Amino acid sequence: MKLQLLFFSVLQDITGTAELAWTSAPDTQVTDLLNSLYERWPKLRDWDSSLLVAINQTYVKREACLIDNAEVAIMPPVQGG
Repeated sequence: MKLQLLFFSVLQDITGTAELAWTSAPDTQVTDLLNSLYERWPKLRDWDSSLLVAINQTYVKREACLIDNAEVAIMPPVQGG
């Protein structure tokens, strides 16, 4: 399954990129994806408790299943003013 990952804010600094093509197995959940990303970039785990994830511009829970050709946005907490 092909995914387009988008990283925002400080997560771009950690990963060194704003956007990345990623391949996952079918039936992968958001939590599985995050665990794979933590293996590649261990410092991402520091943000685990506060990360927001959206699939195709809709916020999802970690139990959500990923879909082929999805855009997956991974964001730190959003602050407004």
